[in-house]
Amino acid sequence: MSAGQSAGWREWGGLALLALPTMLLGLDVTALYLVVPGLAVDLDPTATETLWIMDAYGFFIAGLLITMGTLGDRIGRRRLLMIGVTAFAAASVLVAFAPTALWLIAARSLLGVAGATLMPSTLSLISTTFTDVRQRALAIGIWATMFALGMAAGPVVGGVLSSAFWWGAVFLIAVPVALLVLAGAPVLLPEHRTRAGRLDLLSVGLLLAAMLSIIYAIKHAAAHGMDLQAVGVFLVGGGATVVFVRRQLRLAEPLLDMKLFTSRAFSAALSVLLIGLVGFGGVMFLVTQYLQLVADLSPTTAGLWMGPPAVAMLIGAIGAPLVAGRISPGVVMAATLALSLAGYTLLAMAGTDSKHAVVAGFTLVYLGLGVVAALGTDIVVGAAPPERAGSAAALSETVQELGIAIGVALLGSFTTAIYRRSIEVPSGLSAPAAEAYGNSLSGASSLENQISADALDHARTVFTSGLNAASLAAGIAISVASVACFVMLRHLQPLGAADHEAEPVASTSGSKR
Repeated sequence: MSAGQSAGWREWGGLALLALPTMLLGLDVTALYLVVPGLAVDLDPTATETLWIMDAYGFFIAGLLITMGTLGDRIGRRRLLMIGVTAFAAASVLVAFAPTALWLIAARSLLGVAGATLMPSTLSLISTTFTDVRQRALAIGIWATMFALGMAAGPVVGGVLSSAFWWGAVFLIAVPVALLVLAGAPVLLPEHRTRAGRLDLLSVGLLLAAMLSIIYAIKHAAAHGMDLQAVGVFLVGGGATVVFVRRQLRLAEPLLDMKLFTSRAFSAALSVLLIGLVGFGGVMFLVTQYLQLVADLSPTTAGLWMGPPAVAMLIGAIGAPLVAGRISPGVVMAATLALSLAGYTLLAMAGTDSKHAVVAGFTLVYLGLGVVAALGTDIVVGAAPPERAGSAAALSETVQELGIAIGVALLGSFTTAIYRRSIEVPSGLSAPAAEAYGNSLSGASSLENQISADALDHARTVFTSGLNAASLAAGIAISVASVACFVMLRHLQPLGAADHEAEPVASTSGSKR
């Protein structure tokens, strides 16, 4: 792989433009958590409807990422971005002014479909715009950081706008962002279309069935345990996955080119991303609960406390490509994952009064995530031929979505099991109140006016012990990922080296890197 041509003002301006929808996607992930109380008052959703309001967006993003990445390869990545950002803005308006819960669920689903076009199109445009490998890695690091910054800003922005206006105001941010992208894309972003042919609709349906079933089974198991429904839905997803893979191996123009997995670097980087996001996703879920339910911070204040971790990710994502210009990216990733173990250790030793230690620990976790997201994604995208860049980018993002979902399910369920096994329900509570207290810390916190301060402190202590155990388990997984990363990726040469090689996969349509 050649070093490529150095980027100019147009390329960096294009990156700044691509950062806008990327931040918007991150903001939409977390902003809803803060506005749920307000929309619950206005729309009065049932408990089931509330779950679908929360989950519909993520379900359709995860289910359609690979399809949309391949579609961008075929119709043009800039074209897909412009279509997607227009649809995202329109769906955001439908969300903001939803008159009923069912309307909101449908609008959130449309928002997920539109969001699935933005993630792979932005990343694949970066991979084709920045041909210098060092600059491409740096640009991907900035891209990953923008998504994380959007997630960190979600509670703060959502709190400010919902307090000043109404719960739907936060979603209208998409409208000016869409206008800026539509105006700037033709000037700053190159079009890139390298593949012809029609999408195989059966493959699209199989992949959507597989992803939706697996994600639903994971979320259901996290909430209700591994019951027959979870097992049944998971088996449906597994069966659809097997049929999908077999079909891709037979098609001349597959939706997902399975030859991508023949690259050792590609497969290893995806595996490290998956394990890293499992640890991060689960710990993030627990840390946000700790800050609000144990440290007793408001959602907005808790969002501000997530500032230091966001800065750490920024440093890691931008600094890692610079370091990887001198040291193998595999070694840099392995070393940073090992460093993040100090963060998991702090979380494993935290008490109910350890707010600063928890934030410091999560800051180190976020630092490791920034490095892995930047370099791991660059390895995945760099290993694919140009005409498959959209598919590779989408696969990377799908793995990260799955990692977060699995992390929340596994570590969340693990912490809940510890809580339910260890909690001692105070006497004198009604049956519903006793059940709420014994199920979760959020349930105990909702009874603050009915229980003593000691009873609430006990619930917080038990939850924190679950956080400790979950962080220890995540740390063990990250240590395995660190070793595997060193063993399987240390052969990669520093970025920009004359013999830098990311094991590119042979093109299936005659194109060569």
